[in-house]
Amino acid sequence: MKPALLSIEVKQNVQISALLQMPESAKACFVLGHGAGAGMNHSFMADIANALEAREIGTLRYQFPYMENGSKRPDPPALCHATVRAAVQEARKRVPGVPLIAGGKSFGGRMTSQAQAAKLLPDVQGLAFVGFPLHPAKKPSVGRADHLAQVNIPMLFLQGTRDDLADLTLLEPIVQKLGKRATLKRIEGADHSFHVLARSGRNDREVMEELADTIAAWATGIS
Repeated sequence: MKPALLSIEVKQNVQISALLQMPESAKACFVLGHGAGAGMNHSFMADIANALEAREIGTLRYQFPYMENGSKRPDPPALCHATVRAAVQEARKRVPGVPLIAGGKSFGGRMTSQAQAAKLLPDVQGLAFVGFPLHPAKKPSVGRADHLAQVNIPMLFLQGTRDDLADLTLLEPIVQKLGKRATLKRIEGADHSFHVLARSGRNDREVMEELADTIAAWATGIS
């Protein structure tokens, strides 16, 4: 199904674009933020939306204001959090009665969890992180995960085992400490972009199918 192009007001004088892609019998809708360096139209974002639609999971992809304006510098956290909230509210309005999950690719996922930790996102039943950016490349640390302790809804972490932005020896104990509300899915051989090397014996399309299968099963399991 061709996505519907939407316009969302974040606050006065701040408008963003969004794409709503819903199958006829949607089991859930994923409010999906993009990564720091690529917007909602990036091929990865389109591919995951298409793969989820095939599994009866809808998506609302949206732009952060800096990406909407063609800037490479991410917005301040407060504006990012407001954008997440506006996107969630738009999804609730457009698909009433459909269970909502939220999160996104890398930066988009982290801004969503920060927003949820600061103030509950209405009607959101769980958060899914498609490559949680635990730390900058080659600078292992755990401070970016501190706020996750304030997130009291189910969380799904999809992490490549070659991800330079999430040392799994650091992330795994964090997920364990979060208890039953957190699930970690290791994507073998994948990097932060969920690319796999040819010698791994599989391709990026197969990885995308694994991501979509995991998100769909988790989303329907918590709703």
